Amino acid sequence: MNVRTQPSTTPENKTLENPALKYPKPPFPEQQQPWPGLTSKMDPKPDHGETSYVGSDRLIGRKALITGGDSGIGRAAAIAFAREGADVAINYLPDEEADAREVESLIRETGRQAVLLPGNITDENFCKRLVDEAAEAMGRLDILVNNAARQFARESVLDISANNSTRRSRPTSTLCSGLPRPRSRECMQGPPSSTPPR
Repeated sequence: MNVRTQPSTTPENKTLENPALKYPKPPFPEQQQPWPGLTSKMDPKPDHGETSYVGSDRLIGRKALITGGDSGIGRAAAIAFAREGADVAINYLPDEEADAREVESLIRETGRQAVLLPGNITDENFCKRLVDEAAEAMGRLDILVNNAARQFARESVLDISANNSTRRSRPTSTLCSGLPRPRSRECMQGPPSSTPPR
């Protein structure tokens, strides 16, 4: 396999970089944080698209709620959705406030609305309030990204206990069952026309 190691240029005279050479490589320094941990304390910091993702107006006028939106995939989705034109509400655990504030700043830099909604989605009563508060703050909800999770590292799938499996699926079922039925239909119906509002 031939891997190009030197930058090349496109017909538009833009330099292309080999992504295999662009990012930090292991070994990384050993590091431990108490759960849930903070992205801001990781070394190296993960790339969620903070400086690399460029949107192209695919979600203009949409309203999104993202659980676990302070870090990992949720953070990347929040950044991407805002750069695509969506207003974004993120949910996160209160201990992750510092990371959530960074995401809030990145969303606002795009000119989009950022709504921070701290709380634990394993609490069904909180889930009901979460959906209502997000819809109220943004006028409605068009997109729900139910991303919040806790990772359990195991050597083998056989090492995963029933307790671990229940913890993984409970937030999803709690958030889904936490959607108040009349409110969920109302706030998730989306814009009245096929053209999203600005």
